[in-house]
Amino acid sequence: MVKTQGRRGEVASEILSDIPGRFSIGMRLFALQRESDGCRREMEVEELWPHKGLLVLKFVGVDSISEAETLVGCELQVPRGQRSELQAGWNYVSDLVGCEVLDRGREIGRIEEVQFGAGEAPLLIVRADRRTWEVPFAEAYLESVDVERKQVRMKLPEGLLEVNAPLTADEKREQAQPARKKKALTQRTRRITG
Repeated sequence: MVKTQGRRGEVASEILSDIPGRFSIGMRLFALQRESDGCRREMEVEELWPHKGLLVLKFVGVDSISEAETLVGCELQVPRGQRSELQAGWNYVSDLVGCEVLDRGREIGRIEEVQFGAGEAPLLIVRADRRTWEVPFAEAYLESVDVERKQVRMKLPEGLLEVNAPLTADEKREQAQPARKKKALTQRTRRITG
């Protein structure tokens, strides 16, 4: 949920479902705080309507702006038993999170998040130890998804992981140097002209 909307406890949510009419009055959903220990709060939809590309939801028992603010940043989840059957080749984001990513059989890391909107393909945020990669979840790179075994098998282009690899300490210092030189030059120029 992205923001409060109105004065009676409504929240505006970005909808990532491809299923038209997925949400309805009386539907039960779970609100999961993204930075939490996995605690979910069960909610019942009292009212809903579209507004500027978002879906405004009013939940039973959430009747003020301050109560709605506690929901901002939460991810809404449909209970597993109420999920719609997906077409072959489609996956729920919740099924991908926690999966091990393998590139040609080599373990890369676990999917911690799936981000949308950066391009045509969603990005898998894959972490191993203290390293993070953004891996496009593109059909061209995908070999298979095994939800039961929690594995996503891919055949990534050569060099993709190196391009997305975190910067080393030396690389960070190297990138910071031009910015420091430019700042020093700007300060000298001001002294001369000012």
